[in-house]
Amino acid sequence: MERIVLSLLVDNTSGVLSRVAGLFSRRGYNIESLTVGVTADERYSRVTVVSTGDEEILDQIQKQLGKLEDVRDIKELKPGNSVYRELILVKVSANASERQAVCAIADIFRATIVDVGKDSLTVMLTGDQSKLDALINLLEDYEILELARTGLTGLSRGSDDVRHLP
Repeated sequence: MERIVLSLLVDNTSGVLSRVAGLFSRRGYNIESLTVGVTADERYSRVTVVSTGDEEILDQIQKQLGKLEDVRDIKELKPGNSVYRELILVKVSANASERQAVCAIADIFRATIVDVGKDSLTVMLTGDQSKLDALINLLEDYEILELARTGLTGLSRGSDDVRHLP
């Protein structure tokens, strides 16, 4: 199984996300990760989709996405030529005596403590998938109360591949 990361530039209108996700659903393709946000030009949103399959399926996914009326541009974000990031928030049970140890783990990863409760800490970290997984692995020695992960988002490196729409 191969993995593909696609960056879609789509119209910023209602129903676009539903149509993109529906394409995957109708065809039986799996979405491993999906993130969406408005771009600098509010007429467009950027959708980052991560999917897996054999070469034929991944090629078919790109062709089918290209047929959607709202999709203005599709780029494959290849690992060496792109920057990928995820965001994670992890709420850890930590009493007063455990806080220092959790903070030390967060410091190792350059994570940020974004909330402190009487018996918990919430840690925020951005990075690649392996960095986030490593943080979770170390925090498993404490009780993880809640965890939220954004999924992958990314852009191609440099300015050679930037596409401007009218």
